[in-house]
Order: sequence, then structure tokens, then C-alpha cells
Amino acid sequence: MPWRQLLVLAGMGQLALAVGSLAIPRMLHWREETKRLSPLTRQVFWTYAGYIWTSHVAFGLVSVGLPEALLGPGALAPCATGFIALWWSVRVALQAWCFDRSVRPPGALYAVAETALMVAFVGCALLYSILTLRHLYP
Repeated sequence: MPWRQLLVLAGMGQLALAVGSLAIPRMLHWREETKRLSPLTRQVFWTYAGYIWTSHVAFGLVSVGLPEALLGPGALAPCATGFIALWWSVRVALQAWCFDRSVRPPGALYAVAETALMVAFVGCALLYSILTLRHLYP
């Protein structure tokens, strides 16, 4: 299996997700929506959004720039791949069972985008889970 190439591809996908997600606040009117929140809650919301965005960039950069470090020996590789696998697995679960699709913007574009994102999330969860298991059970 070409693990290095799959990692680089996953990393590029995560970087593309980070770039694309910069449009989400505008598309979903976050500024207007968050104006109804208290200042502290609004600040926490934007802080969490920043942490999530930065994590996606970091996952992408490590996967593209240091795939050998994620594939190589040592304790850090399975810790990193395991964390990324858990991150994306939780995201898949939240998307599948917790998101209220009845309030998503109408139109085929949003339905196609949601499906594409879910495929990417599942792909990342599977790839990093497999890599973690390969480290733990060589």
C-alpha cells in the first residue's frame, strides 16, 4: 500500500479543507448569527473556530511535509496518527448523528458539498486509524 502517497494526499485534502472553510463564516452568516450571543460566548465561539481551523492546517502540513515521521518507528507516530484518527472519527459521528440538516441552506450545492466533506472525513478517519493500528500491531 502506498502509505506515504496516501498521507500526502490526505494532507493536501486537509489543507484544501482549511482553505475552503474560510468561506463558511460568510456562507452561513456567522457574523450575523453570533451577534445574538453574549460577548464572551461569541469570543469563545471564534476561539474554538480558530483552534479547529489551525488543527486542520497542522494535520495537513504534517501529513504533506513529514509523512515519514508519521510512518516511522517510535512512540510519537502512533500518538499523532491516533489523535488525528480520533479527531476525524468524532467529526464523522457529529456530522452523521448530531447536525440538524433541516436548517442547512437549500440547494444541490450544499448537499453535494456535505457529501464530499463526509467522504473526506471518513477517508481521513480510516487512513489515520489504519496507520495507528499498523504501528500498534506490526
